[in-house]
Amino acid sequence: MQNTHPRVSELFHKYMDGQLTEAERQEFLDYAEDPGFHKEINDLLGAAFENQSALSDMDELGRLRLLDKIFDKEQITTEPKKVKMWPRIGIAAAVATIIVSAGIWFYQGNQQDSTEQVAVANDVAPGKQSATLTLANGKKIRLTDAVNGELAKEAGVVITKSADGQLVYEVLAQSDASDKINVLSTGNGETYKVRLPDGSAVWLNAASSLTYPASFAKLKDRRVELSGEGYFEVAKDKAHPFIVKTSKQEVEVLGTQFNINSYQDEAAIATTLVEGSVKVSAGNRERMIVPGEQLSNNGSDFRVAKVNLDNIVDWKEGEFNLQRLPFREAMRKIARWYDIEVVYDGSVPENMISGGWISRDVKLSVILDGIQRSKQVKFRLEGRKLYVLK
Repeated sequence: MQNTHPRVSELFHKYMDGQLTEAERQEFLDYAEDPGFHKEINDLLGAAFENQSALSDMDELGRLRLLDKIFDKEQITTEPKKVKMWPRIGIAAAVATIIVSAGIWFYQGNQQDSTEQVAVANDVAPGKQSATLTLANGKKIRLTDAVNGELAKEAGVVITKSADGQLVYEVLAQSDASDKINVLSTGNGETYKVRLPDGSAVWLNAASSLTYPASFAKLKDRRVELSGEGYFEVAKDKAHPFIVKTSKQEVEVLGTQFNINSYQDEAAIATTLVEGSVKVSAGNRERMIVPGEQLSNNGSDFRVAKVNLDNIVDWKEGEFNLQRLPFREAMRKIARWYDIEVVYDGSVPENMISGGWISRDVKLSVILDGIQRSKQVKFRLEGRKLYVLK
């Protein structure tokens, strides 16, 4: 490599090895923001992708988001068929999410790709932070349109929209709003965060709803109901268990972090523990799980397995992490966020496995172009209907 700046190369390799200090990380981002170093960093990245053998020696790749999320090192598997969504020639959008503050799109403009572009009549913008709050009296508030500040008062509870766009409940003294039930709901292409009266935080994914009392005062437990997908950071309160009810089960915790996926179009409700412990119960079945485990409940059976947490909480972090997901499950995640209907041609196999990692902030065509480069499937987008073809 010619005209290499020693410090840039040093920082890049420390970045790849997960050894940057916070000061060095900022220094590296400063270089990345300088157009004069774009080609050099671009070349360093290209060399890393060319040297696959070096990748396998890195520390489990877990710390290396750049390569763990984008590069699927299990390509030798022949069954089921892999769909590697972002190969070397098409990783620009994915890498841009790694060094967000730098705004760099590596390989943009200097890579040639003969793959035909996705047939797009009208491109689809990504989803947004938005939701609808339904108060106990039936009043509906579109949070996208509401100004920051106080939205409502209910029996001693003040409901506000914060400057960073989250819903916050503040319980005043002598509040008695336990019977005031609120519902926070998101449509396709929407996500929102709420801080409940007990201080617990809940992130709602697209096409989801959370039902909860405006105050937990005078209640023996903190009970909420979830439809769709939510990520919970539960405030500790040993005297008042936190219970999440879905269509087929209940999850009981005292204070922990976990994700529940209860979409009706998924084969099972998936409860994934990030921190602490939870008890999942359905009928006469009960099971405790530990961090890193996911319990799948299909209505008749519990199955527990170790999972990659990054695949589960990607949506909360504004990402699609689709590594080793069934292709159709990956497409359901994409469809909810972009509010589209996916139609499969009969020739598209059922057993394909996806791979790849990309921001949820890009337009739909960027994601589809990346997937299509795998040459396993093709797309045709007409309005809000996406056709998947072999």
